[in-house]
Amino acid sequence: MDQPLPKDRFLNRELSWLAFNERVLAQAADDSLPILERAKFLAITSSNLDEFMMVRVGGLKILHQRNPGYRDPAGMVAVEQLQAVAEKGQEIVTRQYALFRDSVLPKMEAAGIHQVDLDREGETAFHAALTRFQDDVFPVLSPQAVTLDRFPLLPGLGLNVLVRLTKNPDSRLGAANVRSTPQKSENGAGEPFEYALIPIGKALPRVMSISGESRHGYILLEKLVAHFVSDFFPGRHVEECFAFRLTRNADIELREDEASDLLGGMEEVLESRRYSRPVRLEYWDTASEEAVEFLRHAHQLHQEDLYAIDGPVDLSFLFALHGVEGFDHLRDEPWPAKPHHRIDPEEKMFSTIAEGDLLMVHPYERFDSVVRLIEEAAVDPDVLAIKQVLYRTSKNSPVVAALERAAEHGKYVTAIVELKARFDEARNIEWAREMERAGVQVIYGIHGLKTHAKICIIVRREQTGVVRYMHFGTGNYNEVTAKLYGDISLLTSDEVLGRDATNFFNAITGASQPRSMEEIAAAPIGIRKKILDLIEGETQRCLQGGRGKISAKVNALVDTEVIDALYRASRAGVEIRLNVRGQCCLRPGVKGLSETIKVVSIVDRFLEHARIMKFYQGGDEKLFISSADWMPRNLDRRVELLIPVSDAACSDRLKDVLATYFKDNTNAWQMKSNGEYRLAKPGKHAAVRSQRVLYEDVVAQWQKADASRRSTFRPIRAGE
Repeated sequence: MDQPLPKDRFLNRELSWLAFNERVLAQAADDSLPILERAKFLAITSSNLDEFMMVRVGGLKILHQRNPGYRDPAGMVAVEQLQAVAEKGQEIVTRQYALFRDSVLPKMEAAGIHQVDLDREGETAFHAALTRFQDDVFPVLSPQAVTLDRFPLLPGLGLNVLVRLTKNPDSRLGAANVRSTPQKSENGAGEPFEYALIPIGKALPRVMSISGESRHGYILLEKLVAHFVSDFFPGRHVEECFAFRLTRNADIELREDEASDLLGGMEEVLESRRYSRPVRLEYWDTASEEAVEFLRHAHQLHQEDLYAIDGPVDLSFLFALHGVEGFDHLRDEPWPAKPHHRIDPEEKMFSTIAEGDLLMVHPYERFDSVVRLIEEAAVDPDVLAIKQVLYRTSKNSPVVAALERAAEHGKYVTAIVELKARFDEARNIEWAREMERAGVQVIYGIHGLKTHAKICIIVRREQTGVVRYMHFGTGNYNEVTAKLYGDISLLTSDEVLGRDATNFFNAITGASQPRSMEEIAAAPIGIRKKILDLIEGETQRCLQGGRGKISAKVNALVDTEVIDALYRASRAGVEIRLNVRGQCCLRPGVKGLSETIKVVSIVDRFLEHARIMKFYQGGDEKLFISSADWMPRNLDRRVELLIPVSDAACSDRLKDVLATYFKDNTNAWQMKSNGEYRLAKPGKHAAVRSQRVLYEDVVAQWQKADASRRSTFRPIRAGE
């Protein structure tokens, strides 16, 4: 146990994240999935890579400028990480587009979802496209002449078309003027070309329907513009044109010590992010070397920042095709969410929770029940106050509407709105202002920290006195993503948790030191110590001849102190099972270091998002849910919660949920000590798909409860 831990015990965080995206890409390559689901996974990998480039690569570039000699826990300096990331990123992009061209696109075509190619289509489709261009596109878009010294600031991730024109006029007009293969200048004496830019913008849909022979014909907007591009330049000859987009650094944070107005400061951050330093240039691989060099110099990019794309730039358009009507047979069978089996639509949520805690597993059980609780509280005359943290919400949030309604009904409503929630800042600013106008007391988080906790407290006057009803969760108050993310909700009126929750909330709103809490742990002051103490407890039991066991499900395992604690526990003999969806910097199965540690990652139709922990504690098992992953940012730089699940029924159910994930042998990837993953196979055992098992369990419980309710006579009482 006293033997020092090896220096190479950590994996690189960035490469671990890219390995996760490769697991998502494997779903897109899975022939057993319906073709539109495979297309959706391709779109997800594209969006994932966009965010990675904006945040992680952007951050590495800043690190290289400010502290080039700093080594990460895996021993790599920033430039080494950038080189490794560029190599792996190019590899992933190559695989993405090969899969798109060779498999996904042909199978969508065979199913009737047809990408129109105007160079090969018949007259019907061509004239439909021409009409669409002339009526809808040409009046909207405008070309702009550009030079190296006069290049406009283009927003990140916006599609553009670059056009290379010869200086000498050419009388030939029409689409045929666009050469598909770049040509050398024929102007003599090396006379330079001129360039023009056509920003595509967001006013027009990128996927445009085109009538033709197929059931669903479509063309991408940039392809339509490229085909008829000469219409923008009458009397000029178009030498070439191609689509491209820039990715800009989004790792820009607010310097709160310099911002007197947080709202105004965040709006400046959003504007800075739109036009920050580029970190990636993607372009059609048909682009000439001259044109690419023109763009590279205009944006001061390095060679490793260039991505030549053999296909459409940005595959996220496949999200739109996934939702096209009339092709249900090309998508997953629906798994409609059910209410929790104890929730009766004819009973108030307060009555149901008062009978005992409820643990809900989303998206199999409806998040609507949480929304319903807040909506009932908004108009309940006995509710005195509602206190809630909002990190991410939906565009038309019913939760926000309920809080506003509650304030209008004279209730004391306090909302902590995290303005620094990356990529949701603009929406949160809008909600904050709207709620303030409605009379909600709005707190903009905590100075220097992000408030990431998921908590709602409802204070209600009842015959026995004031009762606190609470919701604790692992996911956001967003009813849209709650249909796509696997999360846990705990509804309770437990007195101890109520006292802790109130003390926690008052500490945030009152800018004070929180009182010591009885059951709940909060970051940045308590969760790290709590987790390390729990791990150490299992370690000591093993060292004393007992048994130690840890099971945990998190989205990321990056924190070196937690990893080292797990290594020490493994050396002592603690059995450790980890379900880590994304980044994992721990090396499992290393002799003398982590032989008792097993790591799996589940990638399936729903995004695994729940954080669940179980510690054996000599047989007196303790279970927790949390908003925090095991990362430095969550444990040290965010306001997070770790909630014990003590109710016997809820605890037993949470154990079953956690155990189900570790039984998965169809969508679970087993991690090797070198950071590579291998997809589990059932072999001689029965196939277990954890997400299907969880859904079928919910359906069975709901059907049983529903049948019982329908077979019971219920008299109508006075006042009902």
